[in-house]
Amino acid sequence: MEKFTRLSLATSCISDNDHSYVLDVALSPGGGTEAAAALCDRSLRLHDKATLRPVGEYRGHGGRVCGLTFARTRPGLLYSASADGKVRGWDVRHPGTDAVQLFRGDPSHVFCSFDLSCGDALLCAGTSLDGEDSFLVFWDSRKAGSPPLGVYSESHGDDVTQVRFHPHDKDRMASGGADGLVNVFDLRRGSEDEALQRTCDAASSVAAVCWGGDHGERLLCVRDDEGLRLWDLDAEQADALLDRSDACRVTKAPDGRSLDYLLGGAGLEGRPQMLVAGGDRDGNILLMECDGDGLQQLGSLRGGHAATVRCFAWDEARGALFTGGEDGLLSLWKVDRGKSSSALKLKSGSLKKNKRANPSPY
Repeated sequence: MEKFTRLSLATSCISDNDHSYVLDVALSPGGGTEAAAALCDRSLRLHDKATLRPVGEYRGHGGRVCGLTFARTRPGLLYSASADGKVRGWDVRHPGTDAVQLFRGDPSHVFCSFDLSCGDALLCAGTSLDGEDSFLVFWDSRKAGSPPLGVYSESHGDDVTQVRFHPHDKDRMASGGADGLVNVFDLRRGSEDEALQRTCDAASSVAAVCWGGDHGERLLCVRDDEGLRLWDLDAEQADALLDRSDACRVTKAPDGRSLDYLLGGAGLEGRPQMLVAGGDRDGNILLMECDGDGLQQLGSLRGGHAATVRCFAWDEARGALFTGGEDGLLSLWKVDRGKSSSALKLKSGSLKKNKRANPSPY
């Protein structure tokens, strides 16, 4: 994990509109050269991954963009979903053009989360609460314009705030909701009741979910109250139950500021630990690792943002971190090969697992 202590700011790019927050960032897989950012003005900006040079813009969504991801097996496709109840596919080889694919839900659906399976076959969007129901809506990504394959309607009782497919298993998916539930599905099982393999209690509204562990067996949840839950899905109990005060005790920025919020997490290929990112309202970024024993600070980054950071993406192959914030900046941090971990002026610590009783799964 030493690479995270050697990250330094490489470059930043600001949006044309000073009031456009960067809400989400996605990276093209493998040897792809694109990075995409979703802005609060409903536009998508395409950048060169190595330099952040702007290379194009897409417009067409009629609501807030709630998810952004590149296809893995079909180079050139970028997918985004919006509160307007539509999923669009864009051709990154032709920046600025209209969407080349369009998927619709029910006219009443307001999407608030979205993802694409690792095999690129399935799209799934989660909806906000519609009356007494919220939905997970599925499409075959190869059949643009066709109606949904089906919906799940009984697994959440409030907004579906997160949808995350497993990084290696195309039929495994997790969802998180404002009802405080994190559900794990095996989509090969047919009906919703059969597909639902496990329901985990996050004990508060779910802000972010990600897969990790040596073989993708761990599931990390960041809650809206800044708490953390980490489950080993091969075990019966949650590994760790931490809250914001726990994280604050082990994180310090170089100027002495402590953690104000948690951004989310990311799995690290072939490692049991999960990367967790947070920050303060001055734009400093704090990086931590989380495992079954608790939290430990890895490093602190400053100078890339002047306001709250809203999103991040880790590029394992290039050793690069991308961050976007409320200052309209998209920033790129790279591993400085000549910088030792001792060069960082930070106060780091660790926190072992909270020993409070962990509720068993539903």
